[in-house]
Amino acid sequence: LSFSLQAKMSRPVQARRLEGIDKNIWVEFVKLAATYSTVNLGQGFPDFPPPDFLKEAFVRALSGENHMLHQYTRGFGHPPLVKILAEFFGKLLGRDLDSVTNVMVTVGAYQALFCCFQAFVDEGDEVIIIEPFFDCYEPMVKMAGGTPVFVPLRPKAPKDGKLMSSADWQLDPAELASKFSERTKAIVLNSPNNPLGKVFSRGELELIADLCVKHDVVCISDEVYEWLVYDGKEHIRIASLRGMWDRTVIIGSAGKTFSATGWKVGWVVGPNRLLQHLRTVHQNSVYHCATAAQDAVAQGFQRELELYGKPDSYFIQLPKELQQKRDWLIQSLDAVGMKPIVPEGTYFLVADISKFKSDVPDVPDSDEPYDSRFAKWMVKNKGLAAIPLSAFYSGAHKNNYNHFIRFCFAKEEATLKAANDILQKWKQEKTSP
Repeated sequence: LSFSLQAKMSRPVQARRLEGIDKNIWVEFVKLAATYSTVNLGQGFPDFPPPDFLKEAFVRALSGENHMLHQYTRGFGHPPLVKILAEFFGKLLGRDLDSVTNVMVTVGAYQALFCCFQAFVDEGDEVIIIEPFFDCYEPMVKMAGGTPVFVPLRPKAPKDGKLMSSADWQLDPAELASKFSERTKAIVLNSPNNPLGKVFSRGELELIADLCVKHDVVCISDEVYEWLVYDGKEHIRIASLRGMWDRTVIIGSAGKTFSATGWKVGWVVGPNRLLQHLRTVHQNSVYHCATAAQDAVAQGFQRELELYGKPDSYFIQLPKELQQKRDWLIQSLDAVGMKPIVPEGTYFLVADISKFKSDVPDVPDSDEPYDSRFAKWMVKNKGLAAIPLSAFYSGAHKNNYNHFIRFCFAKEEATLKAANDILQKWKQEKTSP
């Protein structure tokens, strides 16, 4: 007995690379939303179903004659899926893609990102991350042994009382250029950007591309919201710019493309010289993605290729629907005095909460950013869940942009109406004597 008491481990068990990255905003806020919220506009997933044609494709995959769809398929991607992705993205990029060497299927875009950082980043390498950024970029770079280098999008005040747009948040060209050095291995580009909804213009992408070429840097291009652009804006693929195909990995997601985030089917598209290293990480981590889900996504893309550019295309219908929902939430927030930043793309919009600060007192010298305290107070006291913008900034800049919160508008009309009711009631409480 005494031996078994002594046999407890006393040495630290976690790898050094996990130090300081154990906290995760989603774990905390998902729990809070589940406990308190009546309306959840926090996490980025639709509460409406995927399109019928996609659900039917999944049912066919599961219940059809082909029982091999219940077994392993090719580790780097189910052949029908990589074939249609090569054809589809070949058309978009204007080049012939090989389904075996230029496409790999991953467990969502999240695993695609993980593969990129593990495959490209060595101890001491620097990776440029544009702020605000999807929060997993920073810990994933650190886990690979790299050093994240941050460059912020800086807001410019809009003219004459107009609402600010995500296009008003811009890179300073000199500041961006100053972040590149001989230690820079990669830059992460996320356009359309989560959380701001910014769609990078051709000029901005050319600025990034020129620096990538000049410094011989890899571009990890997270394009999961590629179809979700509004107001006639165009999503430009940086890999299509001069000198960029050879150094860009494009990341996509069936979750965002077909409103099926729980299926966890993602992909990478790029040159074999880059993808061969992603395949090494993939085969030594997850190895394989769910066969039936891949088969259904392949059928979804087959349909979309046939309907490409036509009004019936889901890639045309979905952004139309979401633009209406975006406009509705903008109106709703603006009416109560939370100033929305109009997003050009994605599921998200960011709103300025300055006028609501009186509800949640400041705590001097607090380590926690103000917007984080505000978002927690709002879900507990108002039942409305959102995510603080500071969650999308590195430690050094968390307090610079701490009066904004992010809402997700990819929701049923009933959900958005319920959010509006909460906001209206809140406004009345603030104004009544």
